[in-house]
Amino acid sequence: MLKRLLNLFTSKDSGKISGQRTIDGAIYIPRDQHNISRKNISQAAIKIIKQLEEAGFAAYLVGGGVRDLLLGNHPKDFDVATNAKPEEVKRLFRSARIVGRRFQIVHVRMGREVIEVTTFRGHHDDSTQHAARSEDGMLLRDNVYGTLETDAMRRDFTVNALYYTLKDFSVIDYCKGMEDLKNRTLRMIGDPATRYKEDPVRILRALRFAAKLGFTIEPKTAKPIRDLGSLLLNVSDARLFEEVLKLFLGGSATATFNLLREYDLLLHLLPGTDTALKAGDSLGANLIEHCMINTDKRIRADKTVTPAFIYAALLWPALQQQFTLLSGQMTPAQAWAQAGTNVINQQLTRTAVPKRFLIPMREIWDLQQRLPNRLGLRALRTLDHPRFRAAYDFLLMREAAGESLDGLGVWWTNYQTASDEDRERMVKDLAKQGGPRAGNKPRRRRGPRKPKTDAPHSGNE
Repeated sequence: MLKRLLNLFTSKDSGKISGQRTIDGAIYIPRDQHNISRKNISQAAIKIIKQLEEAGFAAYLVGGGVRDLLLGNHPKDFDVATNAKPEEVKRLFRSARIVGRRFQIVHVRMGREVIEVTTFRGHHDDSTQHAARSEDGMLLRDNVYGTLETDAMRRDFTVNALYYTLKDFSVIDYCKGMEDLKNRTLRMIGDPATRYKEDPVRILRALRFAAKLGFTIEPKTAKPIRDLGSLLLNVSDARLFEEVLKLFLGGSATATFNLLREYDLLLHLLPGTDTALKAGDSLGANLIEHCMINTDKRIRADKTVTPAFIYAALLWPALQQQFTLLSGQMTPAQAWAQAGTNVINQQLTRTAVPKRFLIPMREIWDLQQRLPNRLGLRALRTLDHPRFRAAYDFLLMREAAGESLDGLGVWWTNYQTASDEDRERMVKDLAKQGGPRAGNKPRRRRGPRKPKTDAPHSGNE
């Protein structure tokens, strides 16, 4: 496979790969000059393409699936582009449903797979009712259909504008995407500033693809990112939440986070964290770095990762900063609770974090206050908490980041595997060492009760 890929990229002029160009300027790369094999393509996607073709429509595999196959990777998602309108696609497939407001697409379910089918996009005319922009240039509606060529020009990056056809198994390239694959370069199609304004999420996609693929962002594509980052505030908080998850759940969270800091985008995505890190919170930065590394390892090992844990780490520096600010104004317990509320409220102005993630995230935070308090039955009760394991992992991450916690992680590691007798002994040993109580002051010893005095005798007795 690698040999075929190298052979594909031996030509200095990408136009000489096949020696043929269509009338509209596309480069056709024949089957013997690329490494895509049908056995590596989703059977559901192949069935959909064939069914569209049998119905008289044109259909191609497109986007990240083609890109990743050419790079020798194994794509998880496969997209199909066609000249059939969304309504026509829906009539062909009983399990299809039309989604999307800005641009309508069709989700076709086949078994456990959902294949995204899009109609060829055209060059939008702002005077038409099918295309509308905001004052900032963001496309609000974009249901303008076109040809294969215009569809290629309407895609974001050149490496995502490659099409694979089942008719002769060739790859069609309108934007020199094959050349950029060879040079490991991420290049925006068209004027980058204009394209970012049309859809600010493309800013995040640029960083995500660069991190995921290990590509260099082409200078003209990179130049407007920092200045246009504020356009992300125009994106709905629900969509931004989904995009943030894509940034950190793609197996390259570490590189992605570094790029977000490099282009100063944390300011718009995680304002509290941005403020804390810029104030010099090195422990917070180290904690996030360890979380990103751990997340990447788990994803590559096909283990689950919960957004609650990721957000708990991402917002931890903001929580610590708020807690410090409030500690002089109220009790530690009150300061901790208020700090959590402040951080969450601020974050919800940027990304709509659902309650099913907010609640466990806050439990992970609150358990960090309970883990040091182990006397009596407190350790056993903490161990029985449904969020203990996540909180324990978070504790170990804090220690790995350099926070001094007096061996708390080791104690809890041993306590989990100890017998009942050993657990009781560990707690007693802790008490002998003057271990802390559950955040309370030392219990005041009560003196002996005074004996009740007899009631005075009444005068008639």
